[in-house]
Amino acid sequence: MSTVNQPTAVMTQPEHLKADTGRPQGTRWNRALAMLGLGVVAGAALLVSPSPAMAQLSSLPDFTELVERVGPSVVNIRTTERPSRSSRGEIDPQMEEFFRRFGIPMPGTPNPGRRGAPRGEDEQPQQRGVGSGFMLTSDGFIMTNAHVIDGADEVLVTLPDKREFKARIVGADARTDVAVVKIDATGLPAVRIGDTNRLKVGEWVMAIGSPFGLDNSVTAGIVSAKQRDTGDFLPFIQTDVAINPGNSGGPLINLRGEVVGINSQIYSRSGGFMGISFAIPIDEAMRVADQLRANGRVIRGRIGVSIGAVSKEVAESLGLGKPTGALVQGVESGSPADKAGVEAGDIILKVDGKTVEKSGDLPRLIGATKPGSRTTLQVLRRGSTRDIAVTVGEFEPEKPRRAAANEPRENNAASKLPFGLTVTDTTEALRKELRIRGGVRVEAVEGPAARAGLREGDVILAFDNQEVTDAKQFATLVKKAEGNKPVPLVVNRGGSTNLLVLRPR
Repeated sequence: MSTVNQPTAVMTQPEHLKADTGRPQGTRWNRALAMLGLGVVAGAALLVSPSPAMAQLSSLPDFTELVERVGPSVVNIRTTERPSRSSRGEIDPQMEEFFRRFGIPMPGTPNPGRRGAPRGEDEQPQQRGVGSGFMLTSDGFIMTNAHVIDGADEVLVTLPDKREFKARIVGADARTDVAVVKIDATGLPAVRIGDTNRLKVGEWVMAIGSPFGLDNSVTAGIVSAKQRDTGDFLPFIQTDVAINPGNSGGPLINLRGEVVGINSQIYSRSGGFMGISFAIPIDEAMRVADQLRANGRVIRGRIGVSIGAVSKEVAESLGLGKPTGALVQGVESGSPADKAGVEAGDIILKVDGKTVEKSGDLPRLIGATKPGSRTTLQVLRRGSTRDIAVTVGEFEPEKPRRAAANEPRENNAASKLPFGLTVTDTTEALRKELRIRGGVRVEAVEGPAARAGLREGDVILAFDNQEVTDAKQFATLVKKAEGNKPVPLVVNRGGSTNLLVLRPR
């Protein structure tokens, strides 16, 4: 009877490991292999049974079918522009003649060493940038980023089959970074649009684009986060898909072959990919694209407020429980919000019953409201909620706010108060400049007031949810404040209103 050999580096079962009955005698051998997650095929090579790690490897997605399906819908976009006379460094004709007469290269000309070059030769279109896009329809509507075509005199679209077309810009929206261009072609393979509400963090996604001009490059990764606030009107999808210059405007694709986003931005300290990229959700992008195709521009609602986030400290001091809503830091004069009675220091909690979870939600909710329609804002003001009806206006560029004027101070006596505060009454000129009714001007801060972030020149409009009228009334409010209770303050600083929390210690 044969004896069982010790395991060797060659993972096969020797032929002589059989008894007279024909059954393998390598029992201990088999048990040892089983502990390693391996099995044996008699008289042949070992059969590997899947261990957890190997099973995970076998479940990794295969992107080949997706690339074959979606790749033909992804295009390369190149833009050109004609250099203007000012960009060529054009100078006074007499000075130009002076330089030419003495053979001196003219400053700012693209090719100063090319003597005798015909006038206008250097004014040929110059390549400006490279990006990506994808086909929305079979008749040539293509979606991309607005920054890809911004400032372009000519847009050239190259299909995967190498056909090239001049594209017409249908419309672009810089605020969402979405643009639509059109080429004269038919029978094109349009993409399938996905549902970003079904997109989950951790889900596999793929990108196709032209990084650094390398057409039809494919990268993959997972969804890292959703609802990232990096823009005025869009909550971005964050991924770890490798995105580089030239990928902009290309599609982000799920495993069903549906476009769920437009690759738009990266977080980088070097200019290259660092593991964090951002895509515009396709549902938001399609709403913009539909308006661009219908009107050539996007029509948005506005109410005329500048806003900020509500901090945890402020939320706790006001009894909100958690940071929520949008803090109104300023109200534009004559705006819909101003006419409706919205005030700086209000916290907008809801718009037509829809909760404003964070400040970035407000411009999106208002922006999606049709101009001319009435909407109801639920606001928190000095500790109590109220509803305010606002007639929404049409969005336009915000007017610059003026900082508070450094007007001559009136001869007011300064009052030194607890919390390290020294204040005076506001002057008539300052009240007119800031469009406020009362308040007190901070002349000096120390101790708790300084730790709260108050500065000289700030105007305190409300203290512990009470409107401040003058220095005398303010002193009474301060003395009544509880010793250990955090006190919320409404403060105007340079025309912008903020909420601060004053803590005694």
